[in-house]
Amino acid sequence: MSQPHFPDRIRSLPPFAGPFDAYQLSAAGCEVLFASYPAGTEIQPHTHPTENYGVITAGELILIVDGRESRYGPGDWYHLLPEQEHAARFEVDTSEIEFWFDGDGAERD
Repeated sequence: MSQPHFPDRIRSLPPFAGPFDAYQLSAAGCEVLFASYPAGTEIQPHTHPTENYGVITAGELILIVDGRESRYGPGDWYHLLPEQEHAARFEVDTSEIEFWFDGDGAERD
């Protein structure tokens, strides 16, 4: 995983074991992901058991919720409720910081 735009300390975090490139910072009740998506990435409709917040640090996220597309650029925040179906696509190389909070407020193992 090559993401030189993240500081060395972020790149020294463990990699996220999921379907996209990210470094993972664990915290009580929350996973913090420093994620990058190459241009052309499309993520099909899906849900998470977590409540998700994210802030775009470079590029643009196109988020599709309830059939509506919303565009988020650098500095923009988005929010998804637990089990809220959504899809995403990235027309340009994009990075973001994602916060995946436990939906029930319980701590993660």
